[in-house]
Amino acid sequence: MTNAVLAPALPGFASRTPGALIGTAALVRWFEEGHDLAPVWDHLVARLDTDPADAAALMDMSTLLLIRKARRKGEAAQAAALDLQRHYRRSYNGGGGVRLLAFVTAGDLMANTPLDFLLTGSDFDLHLFYVDKDTASLDAVPDHDVAIVAVGESPENQAVLLRLSDLLQDWPTPVVNGPPLRIAAMTRDRVCALFADTPSVLAPATRRIDRQTLLDIARGDLRLERAMPGISFPIIVRPIASHAGEGLEKIDDTATLLVYLLERGEPDFFLSPFIDYRSADGMFRKQRIAFIDGKAYPSHGATSAHWMVHYVNASMRHYPERRAEEAAFMEGFDRDFAVRHAAAFTVLAERIGLDYFAIDSAELPDGRLLLFEADVAMVIHDADCARTFPYKKPAMHRLFAAFQRAIAARCGVEQRQPKLESSAA
Repeated sequence: MTNAVLAPALPGFASRTPGALIGTAALVRWFEEGHDLAPVWDHLVARLDTDPADAAALMDMSTLLLIRKARRKGEAAQAAALDLQRHYRRSYNGGGGVRLLAFVTAGDLMANTPLDFLLTGSDFDLHLFYVDKDTASLDAVPDHDVAIVAVGESPENQAVLLRLSDLLQDWPTPVVNGPPLRIAAMTRDRVCALFADTPSVLAPATRRIDRQTLLDIARGDLRLERAMPGISFPIIVRPIASHAGEGLEKIDDTATLLVYLLERGEPDFFLSPFIDYRSADGMFRKQRIAFIDGKAYPSHGATSAHWMVHYVNASMRHYPERRAEEAAFMEGFDRDFAVRHAAAFTVLAERIGLDYFAIDSAELPDGRLLLFEADVAMVIHDADCARTFPYKKPAMHRLFAAFQRAIAARCGVEQRQPKLESSAA
């Protein structure tokens, strides 16, 4: 495949602007559409051969590796890029619009707010500025109209968010999703505590527990009910730092718990009661919903026969009836799902208190909204095949446009109609 073919499909492919990225969104779409990534990789290698200090090429290589699940290699390429440069950029549809400065940090594809997707169709100029717990100052940031704290909550990012909290004191431009300590407070246990007294939301009690205590429970030396009053088997256990279901297991008894611990080496875990949220037909349904300035927008609705629902393992592309259900959910969201859960949405927006965040949720038979988690870095995208999921892009582009309007409003700019035909841009 020639560069002449790749360049129109991958914005930034032929750019020679220092720090200009192809970007996560274009690379994920290219991959999901079934294209060969080898020519893109070869192009990036050739760029590095020409200029070993081409940090943007290294950063795009990191993204390709992370897309292919080569996490260690991807993180190594990312670290090499950050050793060279901390500032990267993306311009959408030629740029010239709002200049958005995003504070991001090193990590995988779920470490930061998915801005490259959320800005699809805009004319924004996005500046990604990487920070860590040792960042001394922000004097080197570029000129911008508005900033956003895009670092997601995780144990690794707690110190980063704390440092950002100090650095952003008296910041001269509007800051979306500030102060950073609001994001730092979005740990699983703290989010659950926020909604403990909320009639419209069930956020199962989630508690931290160390490995030794879990081993004592598994061996019968300590009763679960004594260690965790109010919680009994079956339970859900996951490592503190896990996301996307990694290390997440339903544990029915002490024997199963012991086997789980023999297979996991982490020192600390989250523990919560298992809530059977299956519908009357025996299927499990999970919704991902984004909140923008307090208004809810659907991202996906997955249906599965298994209690642990992720969009990939739900095999939605193989079940037309599940896709038809998702299409109805997304197209009728404002007049159906959002109406039923209006009270829950209001309290979620008020208590979390961020300009942008997303949740994973389910509907319980008694009408409550079951809250699994909330974060600013959940994957929100429009990369599903348009032939198989024709309803997805219109819904996602409405979400993207709402996000862009919200950002533009912070600096007194009226955002123009997005160029949705340029979804790769």
